[in-house]
Amino acid sequence: MTAAAELGTTPPRAMRRDRWWARAWQDGVEPLLGFAIVIAAWQAGSSLSGVPKVLFPSPADVVWALLDLFNTGILVEYVKLSLLHYLTGVAIGALAGVALGLAIASNRRVSDLLMPLVNFTYAIVEVAWIPLLILWWGYGPSIIIVAVAYVVASPLVHNVVTGVLSVPPVYGRAIRSLGGGSWSVLREVTLPAILPSVFNGVRVGAGFGFRALIFAEMIAQQEGVGYLIFTSAATQQTARTVAGMVVMGVLWLFLDRVYLRPLERASVERWGLTSDAGER
Repeated sequence: MTAAAELGTTPPRAMRRDRWWARAWQDGVEPLLGFAIVIAAWQAGSSLSGVPKVLFPSPADVVWALLDLFNTGILVEYVKLSLLHYLTGVAIGALAGVALGLAIASNRRVSDLLMPLVNFTYAIVEVAWIPLLILWWGYGPSIIIVAVAYVVASPLVHNVVTGVLSVPPVYGRAIRSLGGGSWSVLREVTLPAILPSVFNGVRVGAGFGFRALIFAEMIAQQEGVGYLIFTSAATQQTARTVAGMVVMGVLWLFLDRVYLRPLERASVERWGLTSDAGER
């Protein structure tokens, strides 16, 4: 009999196995179960409702549409273009948002002056800018990249400013008392303190960036998943329309689960901070 059994406790190996199964259920099986229930209800509704396929395609119709798009090469090409536009916009928006947020937060008077303007522009959705961007620059991928960058940068500026202003000044004074300058305060205090806010802002903005990507590709581009969704709906190829929507959802889940969420969690664990710094 083991010592754990004698003491009436669960062996460490069994505890690790139980935690692994619990996490696998929570992160994998449980979400898939929700999808399975929705898909089953969707299939039953499409089959039993009597609504024409052009108005209410079944999951099987969507799968066939996906296979057709993949076999013709359209899906792969459009996904590559959309990802290129999206990731470029996210990168530019993240860099611009952090730089602008740090510049605004560097002075309390400047932040008091400009933060109302930042909040004002944050309320203007990206769709409202697209006609003006087309007027200024014409049609093309630059419009899509700017629209995505704008959506990513807007919440990020707010998070960075509020994150910087929430750092107690005593930490900066401590660095300066040891002979450090402004760069040392930025590197040793400010950046570690705002990283959870930065990743939270990037994750929020990146989610809305998919919406901007679709809108911009519908209006300003003749390629990409957004264009596929728009043209398929216009030609009453509803299964293709839904297939494009499914592709966008899968892409976002992959990016969020594999990259954004782990980065946000790692930043919180590394510096022992909470991710709601930007909400204080």
